[in-house]
Amino acid sequence: MSEIEASPRRLRRRRRFRRQLRSRIILAFVLLGFGLTALFAWATNYTRTRVENQLVEDVMNSNIDAYADSYYSAPGQTPGIDFQQMVGRVVKKENFETLRFEQPDWYELGDGIHNVSGANPDGSPFAYKLAVRKTPNEWFFLAYDMTQSVRGEKQFNRAIYGSVLVFTLLSLLVGWWSASRVMSPVSELATRLKESGSSSQPDQLASHFPDDEVGQLAEALDDYSARLTEVVQRDREFNADVSHELRTPLAVIKGAVELLLSAPDVDDKTRNRLLRIQRAEAQCTDLISALLLLSRNERGHGATDVGKLAEQMLDAHRAQIAGKPLELRIEGHSELVIDAPEAAVSVALGNLIGNAVKYTKRGAVIVRLLPDSVEVIDSGPGLSAEDAAKLFERGYRGTHAGHSQGGGIGLSIVRRLCDLYEWSVRVSPGETEGVVATLSFRAS
Repeated sequence: MSEIEASPRRLRRRRRFRRQLRSRIILAFVLLGFGLTALFAWATNYTRTRVENQLVEDVMNSNIDAYADSYYSAPGQTPGIDFQQMVGRVVKKENFETLRFEQPDWYELGDGIHNVSGANPDGSPFAYKLAVRKTPNEWFFLAYDMTQSVRGEKQFNRAIYGSVLVFTLLSLLVGWWSASRVMSPVSELATRLKESGSSSQPDQLASHFPDDEVGQLAEALDDYSARLTEVVQRDREFNADVSHELRTPLAVIKGAVELLLSAPDVDDKTRNRLLRIQRAEAQCTDLISALLLLSRNERGHGATDVGKLAEQMLDAHRAQIAGKPLELRIEGHSELVIDAPEAAVSVALGNLIGNAVKYTKRGAVIVRLLPDSVEVIDSGPGLSAEDAAKLFERGYRGTHAGHSQGGGIGLSIVRRLCDLYEWSVRVSPGETEGVVATLSFRAS
């Protein structure tokens, strides 16, 4: 069952999780430190490997040429090698096929420098560079042992990775310290801004900060606060003036109606009209009082009997339904008395009852009194999905409003009263037809 509620807790929008500015600064330092260190480590390792390979290959290229020249200068003798970690071999033409079976990987290699790696029979790894020169009658091979170099490269890589980790942690510490220094004046500004809201006249913030970015922000907040205070003051004065000026003619109307009703020669038709004027005057007075409380954001106090007030409202509507086949009744006998002005309860409950009577063409409007709430149940056209989504928005008129009078602010006022007094109002479809509006006076 679709349902819409308007209460201080449920109308509060869920705040999305956002990282604090302090965390963003720390994260920026960590990413910057890690990125620069990792880039430097990669560049260093790449340069080292490139230079080392180039040097070794240049040496091997020159030495295999010298190895071949030494062989041709003393045929039949094994050429000598003047460099450590190098092993030379000459394969004559008649042994080419033998090499295919002894060293098949060497047999397939062409001229140049090749990297060869693998594992010995005992499981230990080996790696070497092999220089190859092939002539029609002899094949020359010169191997340079790279095992120690590979081990050194692994140690160098471990050192590089450790450096990346160390400098990343260092960036974290620097970022933490920098964020604390940067955010300290901002946090102080936020604290002072919160404390300044405890008085009607906000404190000046700019005087507590130097003339920097935070000081400029504090100065802008002071200017905005001054303008906002001026607007609020004008609004309060306007509401108080309007309330005072409207109460005067309403008091005149009330006195005149009471005087006319006390006359003995008033016929029934005129008396009914005067009673209607009297009810309208009472509604206007209650509405002015409630709106004045909302404008001041102040809770009024009182002992309001909700059941008695609901009965008075139903009596007022019975005189106005103009022969419409509609039954108005109260169910329950809860003696619910709440600490709130009668004007505020009258506006909140009166809007719910008034909407039910307005949109219900036939059937019944039932006000059910519960221990801590009131239900207004009608047999009207029900609640559409569009109404359920926008019912408590200011200025929204339901899909069944048609050409009826009203500005669509009644339920908006009810919601604001609920926010002020920590009540809750809920409007949901009935079990078979109509709408059930529940006004709960429990603190949400």
